[in-house]
Amino acid sequence: MTELLAPAGNLEKLKIAVHYGADAVYFGGREFGLRAQAGNFSEQDIREAVGFAHERGAKVYVTVNIFAHNRDLKGLPDYLSFLNRTGVDAIIVSDPGIFRTARRTCPGLPIHVSTQANTTNLESALFWKDMGASRVNLARELSIQEIGEIALHADIDTEVFVHGALCISYSGRCMLSLYLTGRNANKGACAHPCRYRYALQEEKRPGEYFPVEEDARGVYIFNSRDLCLMRRLPELVQAGVHSLKIEGRMKGIFYVAGVVRAYRAALDYLSAQGDPAGWGEELPVIPERFMEELQILGSRGYTENFFDSAPGRDDMLYSGGSVDQTFSPAAVVVRAGVEPAVRVGHILRPGDQLEYMDRGLDVIPFTVTAVRSEDGREVNQALGGEIVTVSTAPCLRFEEWAVIRRRKVHTV
Repeated sequence: MTELLAPAGNLEKLKIAVHYGADAVYFGGREFGLRAQAGNFSEQDIREAVGFAHERGAKVYVTVNIFAHNRDLKGLPDYLSFLNRTGVDAIIVSDPGIFRTARRTCPGLPIHVSTQANTTNLESALFWKDMGASRVNLARELSIQEIGEIALHADIDTEVFVHGALCISYSGRCMLSLYLTGRNANKGACAHPCRYRYALQEEKRPGEYFPVEEDARGVYIFNSRDLCLMRRLPELVQAGVHSLKIEGRMKGIFYVAGVVRAYRAALDYLSAQGDPAGWGEELPVIPERFMEELQILGSRGYTENFFDSAPGRDDMLYSGGSVDQTFSPAAVVVRAGVEPAVRVGHILRPGDQLEYMDRGLDVIPFTVTAVRSEDGREVNQALGGEIVTVSTAPCLRFEEWAVIRRRKVHTV
C-alpha cells in the first residue's frame, strides 16, 4: 500500500507520527531547510530520529531544499556526508546545485526532488530520473489525470501532497515574505504574509485605512483554504502514487497525531479492499468517519485544489470562516503502562475528563483520579511541560507517544 509520509517539526512530533502509523517522516536540520522557525534537528537529534524510526520500520527523509546562493554552499558537502553516515533514507532537494553536490559527495544517497522544483509534466519527471533522483514530489498544481500519467510512465517514485496548508504562490516559490518583511521564504524564513489581514489605504490619505471586508474579522486577499484529499485517496492509490505527504512541520502535536492516524486508518481501510488493480471504475468510498476526524482538528476550510481541474475563486479563497478545533492536547505519554508518565500540555488536575487517542480512530474516555509528581507526591495540579504520573478510571494501558486530548469548552 502507498507510503504515508508525515511531518516532524521536532523529535517529539516524529515519535508521535511514527506511533500513529507513519511509514516515513521528514524534517530539517539546523541548516539548508525551508522551515527556519521549526524545532529543527541537531546532529544528535538526527541520530536519535534515525535510530527511533528504523527500529520501528519507518524511514527518515531530511530536507535540504533551500534555493542556494554561492555563500550557502559552504559546509554543504560535510553536512551531506554526515547525513549519509547517519543512515537517513533520502534527502529532499529542490536546487540543482545542491542536487549536483549531493550526487558528487554521496553518490549512493537517495535524492527526492522537492515539490518546489515544480515538476508539472512527464518529461520533467524523466529528467530528474536521468539525473539520478529516486523520487519526485509532484507540483501541487496537477490534476489526478496528470498525476496518473506521470506515475504510470515516469519509471520513478512519485509523491503527492494530500493534506495541509497551501501556499498562495506556485508550488511554494514565493517572494512576498522577502518583499514585505525581509525574511526569505526560499531560505526557510517565511513570515507567512499571505495569512495577514489587509486593508486599503489611499496614497493621499496616509494613516486612513479603508476595510475591504469579507467578514467582520477582516480581508484575507492572499489566503488559501487548506488542502484535504482524504476523499480522493482511492484515486491516488489506484493511480500508482508511491507516497502521500502531509504538510505541517510547524503544526502542533495534536495536528500531527490526528492527521496521521486518520490517513493511516484510511489507507488501512483501502488495503482491506483488495488489490487496487482490480477495483475497476467502482472505487471504494472513504467512510465519512475519516473526514469527521479531520474536521475536529481545525482548519481554514478544505479544498481539493487542482485535483479535478483548475480551482475557481470559491474553491480556494479563505474568507475568515475557519473550522474551529474542538479538542486540544492534554498530554503526551512518555512512559507506557497502566499508570503512565505524561508530559502535560497545559494544566492537568484530578477529576479532568479526557480522551485517549488509540491507534486507528478509537478514542477511550477516562477520568484522571490522581496526579503524582516525579518524586511520587500527590499534587492538585500539574502545569504545562511538567512530567507527572497519572491514575485513571477506568484503568487503561497507555502506549508510549500516544496523545491524550481534552474537549474544548466553548463559552458564549
